[in-house]
Parts: sequence; structure tokens; C-alpha cells
Amino acid sequence: MNANAFFDLIREGNLFGVKQALAEDPKLIGSRDPRGSTPLMLAAYYNHHELVAYLLEQGAPVDETDASGNTPLMGACFKGYTEAARALIDAGADVNAVSPMGGTCLIFAVSFGRSEIARMLINAGADTAATDARGRTAMDLARAQNLTDLIALLEA
Repeated sequence: MNANAFFDLIREGNLFGVKQALAEDPKLIGSRDPRGSTPLMLAAYYNHHELVAYLLEQGAPVDETDASGNTPLMGACFKGYTEAARALIDAGADVNAVSPMGGTCLIFAVSFGRSEIARMLINAGADTAATDARGRTAMDLARAQNLTDLIALLEA
């Protein structure tokens, strides 16, 4: 199977097909699509948390970045995919990874109002004082949007 067909299986959420493809060619787990995304990134981005869990079990690198410099956890955070984020955090994803624009997973979660994910990140040791490229913290972003639940979480 070629990498393009493999990535199509991931986009579709076809766990059976992904298992078959990896059984035939285990190196596919380290492949990248034309945008630089890994199989784990796409599974997280499309909210296929069963695929996320399976790919992690198969040794998919948890903190690889795509061509834009984002990790799978960053994608799950800004998309709001709680189960994917939980699986990635449980697998040891770096909750303090920084994108080229200075965004952290927590900054992404707060920017998009993802309270449950923000709570998971903080519980996993996310740096609440980290700043983005503009010097804004997660608290600054929560206050700017008047996200009272996130403000309370960040103050605790």
C-alpha cells in the first residue's frame, strides 16, 4: 500500500484498514503526507481517538511536528477533541511544546474556549505562565474573551 492510500484510511477513520496496512508495512507509521503530517497527527486532527490509541500502541512518535510546527496534541487542543487529547497526554505528549508562533497546547485550548482540555493540560503540568509570540499568556487570552470558567481555572 502506498502512503497516500494509508493516509486516506486514517482520514476515513478506518481502524481495520490501518491495522492491515501497518501489518503489511510497519514503516508506514513513520510516513508523512504532502503537508508533513504523520499518521498520528491526522488521526488526532480528524478526531479518530481509536486510531490515536492504536497508533500510539504501535509506537507512533507522540511529539512529531507537521510542516507548520504543530504537534498532534496542539491539533487536538485547538479542535477541541477531548478523547484524542487525553490519549496523547496519557502517552506522554509534551504539554509545553511551543509552535513557531509561540503557541502552547494550553494557549490553543484557551484561545478556542476548550475548558475540559485546558483542565487536563494544567493537571498534566502545562505552564500557565508561558507566552505566545505576542507576549500573551493563557490568562490574557481568557480575559480578553471573558471566558469566566477558564479564568477561574487559571487562577486556581
